[in-house]
Amino acid sequence: MHGEFRNEAFTDFSREENAQLMRAAIEKVRGELGRDYPLVIGGERVETGRTFDSINPAKKTEVVGRFQKATEELARRAVETADETFKSWARTPAEERAELLFRVAAILRERRHELSAWMIFEVGKTWAEADGDTAEAIDFCEFYAREMLRYSAPQPIVTLEGEENRLQYIPLGVGVVIPPWNFPLAIMAGMTVASWVTGNTVVLKPSSDAPAIAYKFFEILEEAGLPAGVVNFMTGSGAEVGDVVVDHPRTRYVAFTGSKEIGLRINERAARHQEGQVWIKRVVAEMGGKDAIIVDADTDLDDAATGVVQSAFGFQGQKCSACSRAIIHAGVYDEMLERIAARTEKLKLGEPTDGATNLSAVINQKAFKTISDYIEKGTADGGRVIAGGGTDGEQGFYIEPTVIADVKPGDRIEQEEIFGPVLACIKAQDFDDALRIANDTEYGLTGAVYTNDPEKLERAKREFHVGNLYLNRKCTGALVGVHPFGGFNMSGTDSKAGGRDYLGLFMQAKVWAEKVRAGGENAKEKRTAI
Repeated sequence: MHGEFRNEAFTDFSREENAQLMRAAIEKVRGELGRDYPLVIGGERVETGRTFDSINPAKKTEVVGRFQKATEELARRAVETADETFKSWARTPAEERAELLFRVAAILRERRHELSAWMIFEVGKTWAEADGDTAEAIDFCEFYAREMLRYSAPQPIVTLEGEENRLQYIPLGVGVVIPPWNFPLAIMAGMTVASWVTGNTVVLKPSSDAPAIAYKFFEILEEAGLPAGVVNFMTGSGAEVGDVVVDHPRTRYVAFTGSKEIGLRINERAARHQEGQVWIKRVVAEMGGKDAIIVDADTDLDDAATGVVQSAFGFQGQKCSACSRAIIHAGVYDEMLERIAARTEKLKLGEPTDGATNLSAVINQKAFKTISDYIEKGTADGGRVIAGGGTDGEQGFYIEPTVIADVKPGDRIEQEEIFGPVLACIKAQDFDDALRIANDTEYGLTGAVYTNDPEKLERAKREFHVGNLYLNRKCTGALVGVHPFGGFNMSGTDSKAGGRDYLGLFMQAKVWAEKVRAGGENAKEKRTAI
């Protein structure tokens, strides 16, 4: 009925009709900035009297929306409401849940530019980055709806004469979904819909840097017909209410995307047995990376330089998949630096509402300071800034795309996740040395290799220890279904979002076996006959 899954096409903003639609969406959203938003628990709108502002990082005096700070009591209520709703939602046929998700995808598609505009204001995404985020959210909905139908169909098991056997996937229970601000629609939507399309109920706690787009998505779920209490919308301090929902004995699992430090903390807390808890909680976590692109001497240097710059500075380098390290063969090191610097200097830094902007402000004051400090550390450790390096925090949190050459393996900016527009360039003596440097990190998310040598490409497939490896192309831009996404080591729990095994993380397999009675009839056949 719905046909084969296909990725949503990106919008071509070079066509004036598409640019006009985006400009109109930006103006529509601009007129809606600064509104108040409630918590939603079991369909009830709740205000606490304590609020916080979501601000535009590119124009820090501009309030995108005002949100409630949940209390510990309300956090517990959200889990318990989801737990009560689970009793009925879990019995809803998988086909109905999938059809509802297809409706969500259709609404997202209709409001594509408006949703992108919210991200432009709330997190500083450029037109292209916001459009890609919205397209990915549509993809997650379309893909997971089809996947639920596949999981709910009869599963292949070995036939045993004399028995009728079946394996069925059933939901887990209440899930706590804690998404990041950097893909505030795609990742938030992906983890949320994966949870409820499999029959679970959800407490959704979006990032305090990106609650508006999450609320807009929640409204779409309601419009599509998702019953009250299946998803409960909760904003507030992670320190104040995050621990409450993670620790609650009725929480069955936590789906998280964010920093290594918070991911490890969630994993540790979820592992503790709480009074009244009758299961081991699952944690599905994606926790970042320190991604590298290896540039061999035998490759197209222009192509490699373009891939490095696109991977390093897309969305201000605020992607867990971003290229943070360019590991360059000594034989072409100086040539590559020239090409990388030249491309970087052509990037336009500015307000994201301008369609010509290539990158904009980083997310908040804390990130602005942290990234600025890393630039200083890079030069203090002997690095050489060859492009960018400037900062401007007066109107917004602006940091120029910065390239630091002559970084040594083991330097802080070569080892630690910066999550900003800073690229460390490291000289490698040969391909062996490049692989060693690339793997010498606690992360293992994405990586890329540029080389014309097929033997080196095969070596990279075997030895470059990352979950998503790209050969002769950039290391960002994973597509749902095409590049199931997730990494190794401290990059997370090895889940593959947008892959065929992802929904299995939100379900458990139940098997039943029934002995066939004499005469070849079993109880099911008799009931059917009656």
